[in-house]
Amino acid sequence: MGANLRDIKKRIVGVQKTQKITRAMKMVSAAKLARATRAIKSARPYAEKIQQVLGAVSSGLDADSHPLFAPHENTSKVEFVVLSSDRGLCGAFNANIMKRALELMEKRRGDAEISLVAVGRKTIEFFARRNVEIGKSWKGISQVNADIAREIAGYLMDRYRNEEVDEVVLVYSEFQSALTQSPTGKQLLPVVTDESEADGEYEIEPGPKELLQTLVPQAVEFAVFRALLENQAGEHGARMTAMENATNNTSELIETLTLDFNKARQAAITAELVEIVSGADAL
Repeated sequence: MGANLRDIKKRIVGVQKTQKITRAMKMVSAAKLARATRAIKSARPYAEKIQQVLGAVSSGLDADSHPLFAPHENTSKVEFVVLSSDRGLCGAFNANIMKRALELMEKRRGDAEISLVAVGRKTIEFFARRNVEIGKSWKGISQVNADIAREIAGYLMDRYRNEEVDEVVLVYSEFQSALTQSPTGKQLLPVVTDESEADGEYEIEPGPKELLQTLVPQAVEFAVFRALLENQAGEHGARMTAMENATNNTSELIETLTLDFNKARQAAITAELVEIVSGADAL
């Protein structure tokens, strides 16, 4: 009986230590989520505005006005850029992204050659376990910055210009709230503009085609940057929620173990009293 009490007590202490860790991780994720939310809220209006300007500038121009606009004759080579986190302990966040990526790849597998670019350690590990060839990968991105987005976008734009790929699709998690992240896939290349989004006419010097040489690469880079920000905010939100659930579970487990401990201690006391009374009666 004494050994059983010691085992339960050790479990209670162990769960209490785990609870301290999960509570601390929740607080850290909450602080990071606040910063990431501010960043994505600042990025979204810029992303919408650059699409409006791009639609207005490209209005009336042919698809050949910029190499990143012009679709290739064949779309036989599709590259998927799958974004994930570098760390786990964020619930089903990464699993949902991988599931969405596999669904999109399966839809295109029959009529196109699929290639993969992995951004995030979890993407690399997931596809490596399935023996899927990864053309290019990035990991260890603890803080999203414009330099990383520019490097990734530059690699993708070069491959499209050189006709190594015919289409590029970004797969990432779109942040909605700490409880909700929506895995999504969006076409990055060729660049598609919606002229209906144009919010006015512009006087352009020296001309639309010249402006597009600067504007289009910036739009692609910012699309990648925004996807990284969305993914980062979703990761922190998912981890905060997961750690909150874990903390609540440890509280429930501690209550259950404490009850078991008290029952076992009461049983031990009762057994000792019975032994004492039995001994007294024997005398």
